[in-house]
Amino acid sequence: MIEYRHNFPLNPIDIVRVFDSSGITRPTNDIPRIARMFAASNLVISAWANGVLVGVCRALTDYSYCCYLSDLAVDQGFQKHGIGTELIRQVQSTVGDAVSLILLSAPSAMSYYPSVGFAKAENAFVIRRAK
Repeated sequence: MIEYRHNFPLNPIDIVRVFDSSGITRPTNDIPRIARMFAASNLVISAWANGVLVGVCRALTDYSYCCYLSDLAVDQGFQKHGIGTELIRQVQSTVGDAVSLILLSAPSAMSYYPSVGFAKAENAFVIRRAK
């Protein structure tokens, strides 16, 4: 059974383990940066199996108009069981239906997001990070 927690404090080492196992590309060799990423987020939903972190969704939102879903990662051993879909559903439930959910997809996940209700946007722009 998977337990979902809202804004529960997470250990950056556990986050790194999930990121590395999930296939998501994040700066997991920089633990302080991972810790800062989560400390500055105002919406984090985590998934737990028997007390072990197995999935995480990190977002920034104003709870009024938009929500940027920055990270969605599920441990590879727990993928394809609806955990990612449930993490997204819980974010949507928390922010409400007046709030747009926005994300940048990794190339490998481009086919996943339409399957969970996202529409492809042709009007987005980005200035890439230097590191």
